[in-house]
Amino acid sequence: MGLTKIEHYTVEQNELAVLTKALGHPARIAILKHLISIDQCICGDLVEELPLSQATVSQHLKALKEAKLIKGNIEGTSMCYCIDAKNWKRAKEILNQMFDSYSDANCC
Repeated sequence: MGLTKIEHYTVEQNELAVLTKALGHPARIAILKHLISIDQCICGDLVEELPLSQATVSQHLKALKEAKLIKGNIEGTSMCYCIDAKNWKRAKEILNQMFDSYSDANCC
């Protein structure tokens, strides 16, 4: 979405768009599920878990970090990643608000 167009949408709509875009790739879902399953920060092990190159994993980590779903800390020469608990809860609220706003109407 172009920078000149986001101003036409609400903060909530833009927030939801950023979130769903970050969730819109199976590699990012795999990364998130892995981080959730180990419940700790992880450094270079992600490349071993995914059938992707280091550069591709780094691009997906960057997208998840920009969406604030994960956070990273520098440990020595490595970056360690984990779920950002505060923003994870906010993402859940945003998605729940959208799904909860639908009432099962007789449509189509």
